[in-house]
Amino acid sequence: MKIYNTLSKRKEEFVPLEPGKVKMYVCGPTVYNLIHIGNARPMIVFDTVRRYFEYKGYEVNFVSNFTDVDDKIIKRANEEGVEAGIISERYIAECRKDMQGMNVKPATTHPQATNEIDGMIAMINTLIEKGHAYAAADGTVYFRTRSFQEYGKLSHKNLDDLQSGMRALLVSGEEQKEDPLDFVLWKPKKENEPYWRSPWCDGRPGWHIECSVMSKRYLGDEIDIHAGGEDLIFPHHENEIAQSEAANGKTFARYWMHNAFLNIDNKKMSKSAGNFFTVRDISEKYDLQVLRYFMLSAQYRTPLNFSAELMEAAKNGLERIVTCAHNLTYLMEHASTQNGASSEEREYLQGAQQYRTRFEEAMDDDFNTADAISVVFELVKYINSHVDGGSSGEFLKALYDLLYQLTDVLGLIVDKKEEMLDEEIERLIAERQTARKEKNFARADEIRNALLEKGIVLEDTREGVKWKRA
Repeated sequence: MKIYNTLSKRKEEFVPLEPGKVKMYVCGPTVYNLIHIGNARPMIVFDTVRRYFEYKGYEVNFVSNFTDVDDKIIKRANEEGVEAGIISERYIAECRKDMQGMNVKPATTHPQATNEIDGMIAMINTLIEKGHAYAAADGTVYFRTRSFQEYGKLSHKNLDDLQSGMRALLVSGEEQKEDPLDFVLWKPKKENEPYWRSPWCDGRPGWHIECSVMSKRYLGDEIDIHAGGEDLIFPHHENEIAQSEAANGKTFARYWMHNAFLNIDNKKMSKSAGNFFTVRDISEKYDLQVLRYFMLSAQYRTPLNFSAELMEAAKNGLERIVTCAHNLTYLMEHASTQNGASSEEREYLQGAQQYRTRFEEAMDDDFNTADAISVVFELVKYINSHVDGGSSGEFLKALYDLLYQLTDVLGLIVDKKEEMLDEEIERLIAERQTARKEKNFARADEIRNALLEKGIVLEDTREGVKWKRA
């Protein structure tokens, strides 16, 4: 298995710290509002990475945080006249709903920053004791960036270049820094803000320290994979490395994975441009499985463009896969349970195994979900050309299991949940069947149209009448 490592800027063979186990940390959202589709891409991408590791037999300890103390959360709380915790808990709950809709598995642990303050204070103390951090007169604690000689190794930025780029960025209060490149670990409280007691002042942590602390607590000093959007490479992940390695004296993460940006109609997403969409907005038009399929239709390091046309294409593509699985299920229910697979069917099953091999080859190559989906489509075509009403149950189940296993790695749900029709619709379908038997085709067509108005589409197939939601 090869992973592109942002640290080395090349694909590297994945070798876990501990055989058979993966320690993985993914930066989660700041919970001040509903998550947007830009947040959704890393959630879906790295959930798929986790699923593939589990498919390959690894035990995955997957940690993803919620940042629940932040300027945006505090601003929203003050606007509503409530405690910041009310805002964060509200949007953590909403985030979980959206994650469920996208079939993103809950993390092994979802730590929240406000529950980890003691650990943050302890790590900051360690950094001060080791000479990597210092407290200013007002109680602000800064990290001495130049004390960590490898600073810039992830983003491949030069400290001197960063220094020249900082000349106009000093803000009020930052004149107390020893160096313009130093960043905040702890900051004093302000009016109408939550705060915690510390040895330096009553205040709250800087943003970067929380992930270093939560990763250490739930995964250990060294981890296999740290991941997130490419916008986090600098300064967030660069600062995490500096803090963690300066405090712990060990390599923080062996592999750094970053997904590329998501654009909207070839433009950067922004509220001012009117092209800002939350996951909840999308759920009003599409099943969130369509959004998941769309996000996986490109390799994660490739910039992805979101548009109505591409979402429609994703909807059609997903429907083709789901329909194949649904047809297999239907045929299995009506197949003879007495007859095992014929010799010809066994030969076909042998041929179908090539799709598993090619799927794994695509995923082993830095989780290339675009190629993996292409393989699934080829499998669907293979299945459609080799099954019919006379296929054995054993043959059908083996093909279904293969399709299910591969789509489950991608987090795509193919087992359609049968919906109960209300009594009126059930009666109309039965009445239409009677009308057709009596050759009253005018009445049969009238009922079909009535059902269509109720959002029920009927399909007359050789296996009988099937229906689906419009």
